[in-house]
This record gives sequence, structure tokens and C-alpha cells, in this order.
Amino acid sequence: MKTKKITFLGMVTCVMLLGGFSSSRAQVMVNDSVQMGASYANEVYYSMANGNAGTALRDSWDIAFRTSIMSSSIIINDGTGVVLYTYPNADTSGWNTLDTAGFSTWTPMYNDPADWENGAFSRNALGHPDYGWGIYNSTTHNLKGDSIFIIKLRNESFRKFWVVKKLSSLDTYIFRFAFLDGSDEHEITLDLNPYLTKDFLGYNLAMNTVVDFQPPKMDWDVVFTKYMSVQPDGTPYPVTGVLSNDGTGVARFDNVPTSFTNWGESNFDPGRSVIGWNWKVFDMGTFSYKIVDSLVFFVQPTSGDVYKLLFSRFDGSSTGKVVMKKAKLSAVGVPEVNDPEEFLSVYPNPATGNVIVNMKNMTGSSANLKISDLLGKTVYSSEINITAGGSITTLPLDNIQAGIYIVRVGNGNFVTSQKLVVKK
Repeated sequence: MKTKKITFLGMVTCVMLLGGFSSSRAQVMVNDSVQMGASYANEVYYSMANGNAGTALRDSWDIAFRTSIMSSSIIINDGTGVVLYTYPNADTSGWNTLDTAGFSTWTPMYNDPADWENGAFSRNALGHPDYGWGIYNSTTHNLKGDSIFIIKLRNESFRKFWVVKKLSSLDTYIFRFAFLDGSDEHEITLDLNPYLTKDFLGYNLAMNTVVDFQPPKMDWDVVFTKYMSVQPDGTPYPVTGVLSNDGTGVARFDNVPTSFTNWGESNFDPGRSVIGWNWKVFDMGTFSYKIVDSLVFFVQPTSGDVYKLLFSRFDGSSTGKVVMKKAKLSAVGVPEVNDPEEFLSVYPNPATGNVIVNMKNMTGSSANLKISDLLGKTVYSSEINITAGGSITTLPLDNIQAGIYIVRVGNGNFVTSQKLVVKK
């Protein structure tokens, strides 16, 4: 069976400001709070500019499909206790003869805490054209499912699950699920097109229903929720914290005074869990949470504005209330476009020998093309001539190590970026 680690499909929006500056304007800190409810029953979507952007019942869905036509990401609701296992005894030909002998030795799979695109179903990916749950067909551009999964739901019941295919041009998934003995089987055709303003569309397997649980993806920057993180020894464990929307960058500064504003000393990290959960610690003496001292976050939404964020209080599972302060420190003069796929395509992705960068619908006679790692280090930079609004450039990757990078294109009119995964 497939055991090699992680890769990602598709051109995933990711905003990263390469550089920065010290803000000299006075801080106007605004108090705000969110409340997830007792036992963190809700997850709260939050906009740095506008506050609460929507609340959803955290246990309303079991799995969720990323709506982008270029994505293969399928996540599980691991914060509620949903667990995914790859069936090791057969490929999809064993759907009708499932044998769970040795189940206690199977390895549970969870979403990657750092990246929305690397959902639990992709954790066994081998690299293009293998995306963990299925194989990409270069002729049809569809993905055909080649694996059976076992899902443990939060009520401790189990389902067998098969992603039959993704019809990429139609942005439609076909999947099957049933009890382990084959009873109550369903085959679902899920059209994601009506939900493209959302990042993910959920599905409740126990109720056999679609769950539209997210606000529009442009309305929120972070979400307060419970999710599975990873201990230093690699052991997964549940935490309550803050996850960033895809396209939101975060810079974290430890051991600085709360008056600190020099966010330009670090790059904005586009990872999913940069804010995360460890801005608080549990005090066994008082049986309450304390906020970590001398910790400052700076958050950059897709608007390009920069916000300072300080946590003040966390009430724990009694109310799930988080109290914080925020201040808008600066705005970026050149806008980041909201729909980068309209202006920039990066393929194949993941890439090995070469990558093609296709710039489209651009104004001006030239643009700067830059590839940077997630720490902001530039590994490639070039000035590209723009003809008739576009340019197609093939870049060799011989001197770029395997890893995750940001391809950023911009000029004096706009900036846009895409994520690139390089495989060796």
C-alpha cells in the first residue's frame, strides 16, 4: 500500500508579502471576543476587519470537499473525533469483501495541521499523478479513486468509503459509502459548482446530507475551532485554537513587548496553523488557562492590510470564549488579486523537472516573477516581458530542492501568487 508522504494538487491561492516595514503610526487597539460555546460546540469564522463572520456547529459534518476545480483535497472533521484509515488489504476491487482483521494495527490519518490542501485523504500520496485517494488521468484530467478507506465517525460507528472519481472539468465528485458489512450503501454525485464562494463543502455520512457550513471564503480570515495537531514526537492530539484561511499570512513574534510593531522583521507564513493553539497554557494550580507572555501576532488577510493581534483571555471549555485585542497597522499599496487563477497558472503541480508559469490577463509590458520558500527566501527571480497581456515561461527546477514554494508575479498594478510543490 502507499506509504510515502504528502503531496498536493492544484493551484492553491496563497498570499505572502516578501518583506515589510515598521509601522510608525500609533496603535489603536480594539477589544473583541468570540465565543465557541460550551465544549467548543461551534466554530467561529472571523474577519480582522469586520469581526465575527459566521458561526457553524462543529459536529454538523464528517468529511468536506474543497470546491476549487484544481484541488483534490478532502478533509475529515478530526476536531470532533472523526478518524480515517486506509484499508490495507485490497484496492477498490475488494469493496465487497472487506476484512477488518488486524484493524488495531492500522495507522489513523488526520488532516495536515499546516495546509488545507493536504487533507486526511491525501496523506498517502506518492506524488503526481498519485494524490492519495486517486490517480490523475492526463488525458481526461479526472482523478480515479484507487483506495478504500474506513471512517470512524464521532458516534463511534464505522463506514467504508470510496472516492470513485472526481470529474475535474465538471468540478463534481462521485463517492460511495456503506456500513462495513455492506448494508445501507449509497453512491453520491456531488456537484461543487453551486458552492464555489465557499472553500469547502461538508457531508454528514450518518445523515446522508450535504452540509454547507462555511461563510464565503472572502468574508473571513481565521477560524476559531478544535482540530488535531501534532506533538513533537509526531503523536496527533486534539487542540482548540485558530486556523488561518487559505491566503491569510501570519507572522509570530515571541519574547517581544506587547507594544512591538516591527512586523517587517519576519515574513508572513501562509500555513494553516501558524496562530494555532499554543498562545495559551493550562495552569494546573488554578485549573484555568493563562495567556503566554510577550507574544505578538501580525495577520495579513488577502486585502494586504496588516493587523496586530494580542490574546487577552481564554475561558476554556465552559464557554469557549476568547478575548483579544487587535489594531490595523498598515495597508499595502499594490493590491493582491482575489482570483489568482484568472491571472496565473502553475503546472504541472507538483512539478519535478520543469514547471510552466502561465501569466494571463495582465496589464503593463513586464512583470517580476519570483519563487520563494515558506521562510521568504527567494530561490528564483526574473523580469518577464508581457506580450498581448500574457506570457508563458518554462522554468527548470534542477537547482531547486524538493519542498513547498510560492510563485509570485507582480508589477506596479497588482500582485498575485500560487503555491508550487516541487518533487524530486
